[in-house]
Parts: sequence; structure tokens; C-alpha cells
Amino acid sequence: MSKSNNVIPEAREALDRFKMEAANEVGVNLKAGYNGNISAKDAGSVGGQMVKKMIEAYERGMK
Repeated sequence: MSKSNNVIPEAREALDRFKMEAANEVGVNLKAGYNGNISAKDAGSVGGQMVKKMIEAYERGMK
């Protein structure tokens, strides 16, 4: 059983939207579903942008 099966469906949808938004911001063309064809550099850019946005949101919440 994959870990993604343990995620609340609404949370999965929100994370997917967040990932697509981050990909757009860094210029990576993602499609719905499997994206194994993208480079590690592009995947890292998307993940890095997501982390950056999460940290910014957390810091705004602290103020």
C-alpha cells in the first residue's frame, strides 16, 4: 500500500493544486498524474518553491 492512500482526499487535491502553482511559478510544465519524464533539476525547483512558500506562510502567521 502506498503512502498516498493514507492522505485525506481533500488534502491530496490541495497539495496537487499547490504543486501545480509552484511549478508554474518556476516555469516547469507539469501535467496531472505521473511526471517521471521531468529532470531532477526541475523536480527540485518545484519542491524548493513549495518549501519556500510554506516557510513564508509560516513566518507570516508568526507575526
